[in-house]
Amino acid sequence: MSRPTPQPLVVSLRRASDVTLPVQLATQVRDLLRRGTLPAGSRLPSSRTLAAELGVARVVVEQSYDQLQAEGWTQSRRGAGTFVTDAGVRRAAVAAPAARVTRRSDASRRLVSLDTGTPWQDPRADASWRRAWRTVALQRMPTGYPDAAGLPELREELAAYVGRRRGIACSANEILVTAGTTHAWSLVLDALPPGPVGLEDPGYRAAAAVATAAGRTLVDLPVDAEGIAVNALSGAPEDLRATYVTPAHQHPLGVTMSARRRMLLLAETARRQALVVEDDYDSEFRYDVAPLPALAALGLDRVAYLGTTSKIVQPGLRLGWLVSSAPLVADIIERRVRRHDHPSWPVQVAVLSLLREGHLDRLVRSARRVYAARSSLVTERLAGIGHPVDDVAGMYVTVRLSARQERSVVAAALRAGFVLPPLSASCRTAVRHGVVIGFGAVNEAQLRQVLDVIQAALRHA
Repeated sequence: MSRPTPQPLVVSLRRASDVTLPVQLATQVRDLLRRGTLPAGSRLPSSRTLAAELGVARVVVEQSYDQLQAEGWTQSRRGAGTFVTDAGVRRAAVAAPAARVTRRSDASRRLVSLDTGTPWQDPRADASWRRAWRTVALQRMPTGYPDAAGLPELREELAAYVGRRRGIACSANEILVTAGTTHAWSLVLDALPPGPVGLEDPGYRAAAAVATAAGRTLVDLPVDAEGIAVNALSGAPEDLRATYVTPAHQHPLGVTMSARRRMLLLAETARRQALVVEDDYDSEFRYDVAPLPALAALGLDRVAYLGTTSKIVQPGLRLGWLVSSAPLVADIIERRVRRHDHPSWPVQVAVLSLLREGHLDRLVRSARRVYAARSSLVTERLAGIGHPVDDVAGMYVTVRLSARQERSVVAAALRAGFVLPPLSASCRTAVRHGVVIGFGAVNEAQLRQVLDVIQAALRHA
């Protein structure tokens, strides 16, 4: 019998608070239980998974889980995980109106996530998808491990793709096939000398989790309307080894790094002999103006460029690419060979077929139209309420709110069956508040429904 899938926990921790992180986490999970959000038998995320998502030490989650278990809300099952107890649900029912608890604790009800990482699926693309996998099936199965750098023909196609799409002049020996951007980031970190790394704040939580897991000290760099505040690097340690940025469509604020900031960043990192790691997040889906060239187009000697099929095709495909100088790529390849870290042969063959057929280009064109329409819908519906809305590109729109409004909106959306990412969850040092409305994984009816919920919650707040 398979274990139930862990329930997502929408929580937000504040390091600047006088309340310790374990107490904050236990309090927020307890509130979810009291509201009936988590039914009996629900499996909570593992302490390792939740700690990575929140960017905290694992002991923080373990202490909060221990407290909830001591109070009778949860139960730990050896080898299975942490589960909500019947006693915990009965306690929640005493504290809330029965009708509301019954409605929200329906175990058959599935939450809809408005995350920023799941793309819209074009139903017309099914034929190309099937042809790609027929190509895989008709090939003779290779013997031994595949090339640790990736199939040579795929690397050639990717070099042409990033040259056409992002203006990056590179050869196949400057490209490495990866399992996605976080995998590529971990490979870069492994190849760099010891030392701290800079990350945007707020920023991509998975990138911070990967750097922390690699034993790196994080240097939080604030973000404003022009992107990363390069002047903040003046206070960073001199042995800073890399700076991880999302210049095309900053995650999660949605701003684009200005040309001036790009040049300042390259100049400052060159002075330090540090690497710029460019996660080209959402660059394909800019729909107001033509996107600025990639940072890597200005030279691969100081930039490592990360791309992925996750936002174009499907996250489960787990294929991406790293573009950088030939010496860095060669160093990473040697390390991958020693660890038997080889990219999947069938997935590479399928993506090669999709590239040669022009499938990725067609997906980008059709998705851009859909995202532009959905972005306009969000901004039109929320602009009249008087809250700044960032609207430039991609699969999400960020709405700035007060702390109280953020809590109200996230809770209202959860009651309606939607998981809405709070902006504060992506902050580490300077906390900002709001919601990040991803619209790739929902249909238009669901998007309209959650916008109704957000509007009502904001008017009430």
